[in-house]
Parts: sequence; structure tokens; C-alpha cells
Amino acid sequence: MRQSRSQTLFLTTSLLSVFLSFGIAHSQTGAGALPPNAHTRPYGSGWQCDFGYRELSMSCVATEAPANAHLVELSFGPGWECNRGYRVSGQACAKVAVPENAYAADSSSGRRGWECGRGYRAVNESCAAVKVPENGYLTDSAYGNGWECGRGFRVAGADCVAIAVPTNGYLEDSGKRWKCERGFRSNSDACVRVEVPQNAYLDPSGENWRCERGHRRIGPACAAFVVPANAHITSAGDGWDCNQPYRRRGDECVLS
Repeated sequence: MRQSRSQTLFLTTSLLSVFLSFGIAHSQTGAGALPPNAHTRPYGSGWQCDFGYRELSMSCVATEAPANAHLVELSFGPGWECNRGYRVSGQACAKVAVPENAYAADSSSGRRGWECGRGYRAVNESCAAVKVPENGYLTDSAYGNGWECGRGFRVAGADCVAIAVPTNGYLEDSGKRWKCERGFRSNSDACVRVEVPQNAYLDPSGENWRCERGHRRIGPACAAFVVPANAHITSAGDGWDCNQPYRRRGDECVLS
């Protein structure tokens, strides 16, 4: 009886060892032994087909590219792309009919296989010349009009019209709009002077003013305020606060 139990234990241990060994080997290859024309993955486990081959039924079969095509290393698709000047047509590559003023482009599914040259835009299956208005210039963008207005002009329909810069104004660096000089602010289509009251100065924007330290804004003017004993002007400069250990009580600073 003891011998039978020992044999049973030995058999169970042996089967478990075989099972674990098979599981480790299976996890290392991903799906059985490494097939021909394949290699182990550089990261993780399992294997993948070599370049020019694709997986089919746990094996690697050669990818057959049609005429005028070349192999590509992609994890999806047929494994090939049409050469420049050709585009996908079913399982073949058909020659692209390039219209006048165009050139052959890299082909992929769903694209024309050609692009219009500079100064032309695609219209159906042809390339039409971009009509650039006076004071405009061509752009390389595939979107929009294909042109932009020069400095000092703005788009108005199909034309470029001059930007009216008011007195005491100037064109921004972009040349597409104007701003008022420092000390003036925009009001409709004009630049009006900023009236700076006494005890004030222009702020960094140059379009408004601030009261000097020790004054606070009251309407269009700057009024001085009284700082009581044992107090100091705040960092903002338009109010005061009590020194420690004094506490504010009305307009005075007193000890608690």
C-alpha cells in the first residue's frame, strides 16, 4: 500500500513537471515551435515572420507583390504598396494618369496618386491655376485660397484691400492689423489720446493709467490718502496696513 502511494506521488510529480515545461516552452514561442522564415520577438515572447513574409495558419508564407509595387514592413494590410506613379486597383497597381501642371506622388489606397504643382489647385481630376489678386502672393498651403495678402493689406473676398491705419497708429509685426501708439487707445477706427491725471502714469500696456504710490483711483483722478501712525503703505501702493503688533480700528492702528 505504501509502495503504491509512492508510485502515485512519483507519477503525479512527473506529469506536473512535464506540464510546466510544456507551458514555459509554449509561452516562449507564443504558439509552438519557431516556423521557417520567422524569428523570436525582440521584446516579450513569441515569434514573428521575417520581412517579406506574413503569418498564415501558424506559418510564414512569402508576400507576393504585384507588378509596379514594393514590399513594406507593416503589421496590417497586404504587405506591399504601389510604386510612385501607380495606385492600388484591386490586387494590382495601375498607372496614374497625371494631369497637366501636376506631378506623381507617393501612392496609397484612396489617394489620387498625384499632386498639383505650385500655383495650381486640384479641381476634380485637373489642376487649375490659382488666381492671385494684386498685392497678394502664393502660399504652399493645400488649404484656403492658395494665396495671402501682403503686408498692409487684408483679404476682402477675392481681393486684397489696403488696411487703413489711423493717425497715431501703426501696423503690427504680422502686417494684418493695426495698433495704437503708446499713450493712445483704440476707439472704433481711431486712436484717441489717454488722458493721464495728476499723480498718475501710463501702465505697461500704454493704453491706460495707474495712480502713483500713496494715491488711489477715484473716478478719473488720483487722490492721496492719509497713512495713520504705526502703519505703512501696502505693496500695491493704493492702501495702508498696520505695523505689527498693532491692529486696525477704523482709521487708526491701536494695540489690542
